[in-house]
Amino acid sequence: MAKALAREIGYRYVDTGAMYRTVTLLAMRRGLIAQNGSVNVDVLTGLLSDVDIDFKVTPDGQRTMLNGEDVEDEIRTLAVSENVSIVASIPAVRRDLVRRQQAYGKSKGIVMDGRDIGTTVFPDADLKIFVNAPAEVRAKRRFLELQAKGEQTTYEEILANVVSRDLADTTREESPLRRAEDAIDLDNGNMTIEEQNAWLIEKYEQAAR
Repeated sequence: MAKALAREIGYRYVDTGAMYRTVTLLAMRRGLIAQNGSVNVDVLTGLLSDVDIDFKVTPDGQRTMLNGEDVEDEIRTLAVSENVSIVASIPAVRRDLVRRQQAYGKSKGIVMDGRDIGTTVFPDADLKIFVNAPAEVRAKRRFLELQAKGEQTTYEEILANVVSRDLADTTREESPLRRAEDAIDLDNGNMTIEEQNAWLIEKYEQAAR
């Protein structure tokens, strides 16, 4: 939805979740996440200064780049989803990525989505939308998305991941997931893509006026 809005109004789109997934993928590749879920924080944070995360617009859509490598498909796997909340809860990782995200927004004209945008990254944003839907609905959407990409998983696995991520992200100490007081609520559980896009454009036009 955020991506569609950015395309419609000619703004830049930044997917902050992809940034945390990219750092998670890097940690997994380097063997920095143990089977018990612990992370070698010192080594991981030491790597961040040499990590370049960027977005590339292609005919197939926006792609996430890690040091020039297209990792878009790899960061969307369930394996990365199962580890991203652990990595995203590390204060040094959050501070590094928040700094990068705020730098993206210095020139304005940006649509950004993520779990702490309205409260931590851009508390003075011109328009804040707090999007939610029942966990079962989000899990079904994610399951169908992964199924279309050929990834072998089950709805039950996806639902368990959605619930565990929500718990981890709402209870972490560093910039937890919460609704900003001045955000507009959107429960899109029973909305079509067309309906939610029309709703969002209306809110954008109201804010722009």
